[in-house]
Amino acid sequence: MYKLVAIDLDGTLLTDELEITPDTITAIQQVIESGVIVTLATGRMFPSAKKFAEQLRLNVPLITYQGAVIKDVEEKKIWFERSVSHVISKRLIEFAQEHHVHVQVYQDDVVYVAEDNDKIQGYARESNVPYTVVDDLSGLADKGFTKVLFIGEPKYLDRLQIELHGEFGSDAHIAKSKPHYLEVTNPEANKGTALLYLAEQFGIQQSEIIGIGDNHNDVELITSAGLGVVMGNGVDALKSIADYITETNNDEGVLHVLNKFILDPLT
Repeated sequence: MYKLVAIDLDGTLLTDELEITPDTITAIQQVIESGVIVTLATGRMFPSAKKFAEQLRLNVPLITYQGAVIKDVEEKKIWFERSVSHVISKRLIEFAQEHHVHVQVYQDDVVYVAEDNDKIQGYARESNVPYTVVDDLSGLADKGFTKVLFIGEPKYLDRLQIELHGEFGSDAHIAKSKPHYLEVTNPEANKGTALLYLAEQFGIQQSEIIGIGDNHNDVELITSAGLGVVMGNGVDALKSIADYITETNNDEGVLHVLNKFILDPLT
């Protein structure tokens, strides 16, 4: 019997229209009623994830910012938090300036940019969150960032990822969440570490966890779960390590998983 299900949002729970299908919502509520904990495990910032959690009527800690922050929906408690060090935060801002690549940083549930451009505007529309423009991002770095996000052409970000790995090594967690998104977090901030921490708080064993994702930033989520599920639209690298491959996000792949592994066995 599975006791915890952690679901990624973009490309997984959400359709390409950024919606959760009614049947999937109903199934999630049935799973919760059966006594299973359902949470979100997303790279999105907490305010963005919270809106979907409220739609699903979740009242549990959410894994957000790629695992850098676990916070309950009512925002009364932060269960887990790991920030990028101030040294690396400053260097990432310098890196963005040197390479002329768009960067945005996250601190205290606010996203900051140095320039109001089409990239942040598109991000804000997609994530349904506001943003703040400041003259100098490096001035915020002393406190460290929850997450740093580079947005650019996929092939360019592939090269940038190699450069960042070369400079920071194991001192930072660097992964693509979308072809045009490259995200940097604390090395202890990934979805898998956060998932196992949360499971431990509830006394849940690794074998009792289902993790569902679709992209490179879901590797740890998939490998840390007892049942690692990858969407039919998932990247090949993730499918190669999956325990199970479900339907696509537009074909209610999450619904299929919930029915197959939780709801159907109960009937």
